[in-house]
Amino acid sequence: MFSFDHNLSMVEAHNALPGNKTPVIVSGTHYVLGTPLTPPFPPDYEKAVVAMGCFWGAERAMWSLEGVYTTAAGYCGGFSQNPTYEQVCSGKTGHAESVLVIFDPTLLSYAEIIKVFYETHDPTQYMKQGNDVGTQYRSAIYCDDPNQMQTALEITQRYQNTLITANMGQITTEISLQSDFYYAEEYHQQYLAKNPSGYCGLKSTGLKCL
Repeated sequence: MFSFDHNLSMVEAHNALPGNKTPVIVSGTHYVLGTPLTPPFPPDYEKAVVAMGCFWGAERAMWSLEGVYTTAAGYCGGFSQNPTYEQVCSGKTGHAESVLVIFDPTLLSYAEIIKVFYETHDPTQYMKQGNDVGTQYRSAIYCDDPNQMQTALEITQRYQNTLITANMGQITTEISLQSDFYYAEEYHQQYLAKNPSGYCGLKSTGLKCL
C-alpha cells in the first residue's frame, strides 16, 4: 500500500474531490468464499463496515470468521462519490479504506466482529496503521443502525479500559452511522488470497478484547 499524501487532517466537505459519476465495477464473486460480492444478499443476514488501515489485511481477517457470508474492500466515511484508489490515497476524498462484511447473525454476532476488529489492529494510532500514514488508513467503525453504534461504543469503552490497565494509549477509532460504501477496484478484492505473499501492514496491540 502507499500514500500520495501524508496529510493527517481530514479534508473538509467543500474542499473534497467531486468523485465520479459511475461506480467501480467488480466481478461479483468472492475469490475465497465463492459468494456474491454485491447485493442482493440473503434477507436475514446483517452488515458491518470497519476500517483498520490497509484493507487488504483487514478483509482477510474478516472473511476468515465463521458465519461471514461475504466481504469486500472499499471506501467509506468520506465525501466523494465513487472514488478511485488514487483519489482516496490523495487524502482529498475523506474516505477510509474499509471492509464490508455480510454475516449470518445466527452464527456470528456484531459484537464478535467488533472484538476481532480491535484485536486485529492498533486503534491508538491516529490516521495511520504501521508504516501506512494518511487519513485513508484511520481506524473506524461505520454502524448500520443505532443498535450497532451502541454495541460498538460499549465494546470500545471496555477495550479502552484494557489499554489503560496495560499502560497503552487512547483509542482514536471513529465511530459513526455508516455513510455510503463504495467498492474498491477488482484487484483490491481478496488481494491477499490472490497474492499470498502480499503486503499487510496490520499489527495488533496483542491485547484481547473481552
